[in-house]
Amino acid sequence: MDLPANGSSIILIVSILLLFSAVYFISVYNRLQKLSNGAESTLSQVRVAMKKRLDMIEQLVDSVKSYARFERDVLENISRMRTRVGSADPGELTRIEGESKGVFGNLVAVAEDYPQLKTSEAVMMTMKAIGDLEDEISRHRYTYNNIVQNFNTILDTIPSKYVASSARLRKMDYLNFEEDELRRLGYLTTEEEGPSRPEVGWN
Repeated sequence: MDLPANGSSIILIVSILLLFSAVYFISVYNRLQKLSNGAESTLSQVRVAMKKRLDMIEQLVDSVKSYARFERDVLENISRMRTRVGSADPGELTRIEGESKGVFGNLVAVAEDYPQLKTSEAVMMTMKAIGDLEDEISRHRYTYNNIVQNFNTILDTIPSKYVASSARLRKMDYLNFEEDELRRLGYLTTEEEGPSRPEVGWN
């Protein structure tokens, strides 16, 4: 039996709406997955750069320890941080960032007291490598935070937030390596302890 014309129209409209909804859902979901994958890829680059920087800090400890006494647990702490970096989430990376900057700041302070270290080629090369890695981490962090901002904005926007909710996607955390955050966590306590990116080298 043929359906009335108005019945066929309703079925057609519903079918179009369902098709549009499916296409929209897939489009938003794929966009979110692409952003999520991009964030994880960039976060991996941050981890690699932070691990390299810890290697350089360890080398700096080796150079400085002949002039100043260091507790054995300094190197052990660096080794633990290097292990933690491999699987760290943004919150843990922030904690490691604060800890590593604390160690690095102490090394710079010690080196300032010994003129021989200021002119040591090995020390200067290590400091430059650390500075280059700081810049690399900063670039990757900027890229990561931009991706996270785009991802979280989609989750805050109607109707895309409903797609994210149905897919059980949650907001991602930013990488917060700013000085104020590190101070709040207790890694920096005074204004004199330096900027968020420690100055590398001596004037």
